[in-house]
Amino acid sequence: MNILALQNHPASPPLLVGEGIAARGGEVTILRPHEGDAMPVTHAEYDGLLVLGGAMSAADPAYDRIFQPMTALMRDFAAADKPILGICLGSQLLARSFGGRVRRHTRLEVGYVPLRLTAAGRADPLLAAVEARPTLFEWHEDTFDLPAGAELLMTGTDCPVQAFRLGSAYGFQCHFEVDSDSVPRWLDVGREHLQSHYGERAPAMAERILAEIPFYAERARRFAAAVSGAWAERVLARRTARGREHGVARGSRTVML
Repeated sequence: MNILALQNHPASPPLLVGEGIAARGGEVTILRPHEGDAMPVTHAEYDGLLVLGGAMSAADPAYDRIFQPMTALMRDFAAADKPILGICLGSQLLARSFGGRVRRHTRLEVGYVPLRLTAAGRADPLLAAVEARPTLFEWHEDTFDLPAGAELLMTGTDCPVQAFRLGSAYGFQCHFEVDSDSVPRWLDVGREHLQSHYGERAPAMAERILAEIPFYAERARRFAAAVSGAWAERVLARRTARGREHGVARGSRTVML
């Protein structure tokens, strides 16, 4: 099982999601298109697609030279019924790929935020093993409208669209891939960003978030393990189904192409 991961920011690798994929025997090929890595033009070499977060806006035309090929690749994976997982910026790009409008949220949503599963979320196989009201890490200033046909799986008080499913594609606004070691690094890297939004309150906010790590990080890790593991299992199931569809019987053996 080979997963293509598109990393949009140096501080946003797959982390806990990568661990969940590896636990199911998968390998992750990481490409960094903003650092010059060329994206594949088709899905052919990969069984699933992971699109990670970044500091830029999915609606910013300055990044279209990268985002347009990325959204085309998302549509290519979806057309082949290969699973997609978009996180934060990745979820916004996924929505954009299928007609959802990306727009500024009312504020920067940052830190551990209480969320809740919708009825569709509680029934979805990806979220079947998680608690109904998880508290997960966020860092975003954009939000988006759901694409036509998408199901809302998870919501929040301040930002209603937190997770959705569209066919074999899932988008999560929250950074459920982040581990406890990464949160302090993100706060350090994003100090100026936090300051630009919250001014003199920014240091106190950073301290509050750091203090919350012992309360929420382990539960967030369990959420990530459950969701990334379930997603990896879907990738394996789709891969196995494609193998059966393309199997060629030769005598008493079936050779998978």
